[in-house]
Formats: sequence, C-alpha cells, structure tokens
Amino acid sequence: MTITRRAAMGAALALPAANLVRAARAAEPVAIDLFFPVPVQGMLANEMQTLIERFNGQQPEVRVTAAYTGSYDDTNLKTRAAIKAGRPPAAVIMSANFVREYVINDEVDAFDDLIGQDGKTPSEYMDAFWPALRPNAVIDGRVYGIPFQNSTPLLYYGVDAFRDAGLDPDHPPATWAEWVDAAVKLTRPNGQRWGLMFPGTYDYCGWITSGLVMSNGGQYFNHDYGGEVFYDAPSALGALSLLDLMVNKHKAIPPGVSDANACTGAFFAGRTGMMVLSTGSLSFVRSNMKSPYRVAFMPRNLRNAAPIGGGSLILPKGNTPERRQAAWKLVNWLTSPEISGEWSRFTGYFAPRKAAYDLPDMKAYVQQYPDAKVALDQLQYAVPWFDTYSTVAVRKAMEDQVQALLSAKTTPAEAAAAAQKGADALLRPYVERTALKLPA
Repeated sequence: MTITRRAAMGAALALPAANLVRAARAAEPVAIDLFFPVPVQGMLANEMQTLIERFNGQQPEVRVTAAYTGSYDDTNLKTRAAIKAGRPPAAVIMSANFVREYVINDEVDAFDDLIGQDGKTPSEYMDAFWPALRPNAVIDGRVYGIPFQNSTPLLYYGVDAFRDAGLDPDHPPATWAEWVDAAVKLTRPNGQRWGLMFPGTYDYCGWITSGLVMSNGGQYFNHDYGGEVFYDAPSALGALSLLDLMVNKHKAIPPGVSDANACTGAFFAGRTGMMVLSTGSLSFVRSNMKSPYRVAFMPRNLRNAAPIGGGSLILPKGNTPERRQAAWKLVNWLTSPEISGEWSRFTGYFAPRKAAYDLPDMKAYVQQYPDAKVALDQLQYAVPWFDTYSTVAVRKAMEDQVQALLSAKTTPAEAAAAAQKGADALLRPYVERTALKLPA
C-alpha cells in the first residue's frame, strides 16, 4: 500500500470521528454569564440563583452563570470594566436609568434584530409592557432595555402610630400640607419616634428627590436629551424647601443621612411613623413588620408623580452572535408573564409585563395583598427615571447637596445653585458635541 493510499484511508477513517466531535460540540450548551444587582433588602440574591438554576435545568441549549454584582452603581462599574477588558457579560440586569448612557457611549446592543426574528416589530414587542416603562427602555426609537424588575417609591405608614397621633389610617396624607402636618403630629421628642424617614444615600436620594420635584410641577431633567437638568428651577427649590422644613425646622425627620436599613429598622420598632421606600422592599417589610402597616401614593403638591425605578435587561456590546442568541433566550424566559409574576410576588417589585396580572397566581396575590397594587395604580402618574450623560456623577451633584441640607450645612437656595453648577460642568462635554455643535 502506497503512502498516498494509507493517508487517504486514514483520512476516511478519521472523518466519522471528526463529525462526532463536531456534533458533540454542537450539542454543548452555549455558556453565558448574567450580572445582577440586589438594590433592595431581602433574599433576592439567593432567589435569582434559584431562578437561573431552573432555567438551566429546563432547556439544554444555554448554560447561564449568574454573578451577583452588588448595588446598581456597583453593577454599572463592573459591567463597564468587563466591556473595556473585552470580556463583557452576555446580559446584565442594569438600573433602567443607565440605559441611555450606555447608548451614548456605544456600549450596548439594541434588541431590535432579535425581536424581529420572532416576527414582531419593536413597538409591538414593547406593547406587552406597561407604557410608563417605555421611556427608559426605548432610546432614539430602538429597544435597548427590556424591563425586568420595576418600582415606584411608596409611602409606608404604621397604623398604630397614626392612631396614637390622632391621625386616620384610612386617610393617609395625599398632599404636601397634609404630609407635613402628619409628620409633625407623629414626631415624639428625643428620637422616640420620627414623623418620617427616607434613605438619603446615593441613588435612593436622587430618585426620591426627583419624585418630589416632579410632584411640585416641575421637570427634574430633560426626558428627551441627555445633557440638561433643572436643578435650580423653582420646582426643585420648592422640593428642597420641603425637606428643609421637615428636617431642620420641624425636626420631624432625623438629621443626617439614613440608609434603607435604618429606615426599615426604625419602622419595625415603631421609631418612625412613616417612611418612603421602594415598592421593591414590600415583601421584606411584609415579612418583618409585626404591627399593622399600609402603603399609599407619594404625597403631591401640584400633581401626582412617581419616578419609575428598577432594572432592565441589557446586552453589552462585544458578544458573539451565539452568545447574543443565548442571552435573548434567557431574557425572554426571565420576562415571561409567569416568571415576571413570580419575581414580583417574591420581591414586591411590580411585574413589568402586563399579562402577568392575568395569571391566576397574580390575581390571588393581589387579592390577598392589596398593598401590592398601590405601585401599579400609581403608574398612571409615573414619570421616566433620571437618565443623562454621566448619569451617576450628575445625579450625585444634587445628592451631595441634599445630603448637606439634611445635615443643616446648606440652605435650599444654595443647594439648588450648587447642584446646577456642578451638573452643568459635568454635562458640558456632551452638550458641546451635540446641542452646541454647529455646522462648519
């Protein structure tokens, strides 16, 4: 036998083995990773791991590794670092108000082609979600975020504390005037009981402040342009004056910066009559509050308004087509009515997909826990979540001033002016290359 014939026979014998190797490789699941945050209290990290294990066990095509990445701000930093290192995660549950910045920086892929391959237009696909979620998900007409866990701030109040203060728990404060009155009446000296508490920490602080500004009739930022905020507008000055009144004049809010744990701890112990917290903490409060409590809309001045909060699923740039397809399979599963409803019942976030509330389990849940419907009812007054160029830094320009105000280190007028000046400087690079850019 010649060398040529032996080589040909060897190649022929090797061909089936090579095919088997290729077939085995084709049968292997596509391995992807998911970054996810835990921005509210509770056992959310463990539950997310359980969900991903279920997903992996229900289908053979995709294998997901879920990585807990801390707060929304931490998740943002870690995602950007991974993109820059050339190792982006396939999908991320990202704060919905960071989506616009990822688009501005060209760090995220749109979902439009994936939606199209399923026979839908982007608009038809987004029609399945609550309309209030669209502004933070659709940028320049393209879908960059798929809503997953969403929230509005709520007013939590203790029934026993209300009765003790001579207030009617069936009629919580609906206006700012009623809110101040209730806070003053609920307050007991020497920190025995505060009238109101809210988290003044980064992210939470800006979210709540934006809601106050908008319920005072104003706009906190330009919803259609990433380079403009209205921190020194009269509506913002009024919101800061409300906080100053309750903290520094009436002493109805504890001075300084409280975090979410301090707020809930005081609420559970009866040391605050009211608190402002995300609906995403509803299940945590329900499990730990031993005395009766209720939730209500955020009180209004000129109008009802509540900023949308929570997280959306995004696809960071730099992934292969195979990983994008695998991520899309995961996204569709996580945002299905069944899983969306299940996550809502576990956490307190409202389910972003409308069809979730048509399921028997969700109907029974809302009937058993009417407080779960308050955030949903508040959606008719929902406004987009703060999203700009350099979101975190621009957000902190106001948050730093609010924190100073809570510690009596500044005045409302000084805080508004300083916040605007700081934000304008941070936004300047984007403004100069967009709105101020003139043709040659």
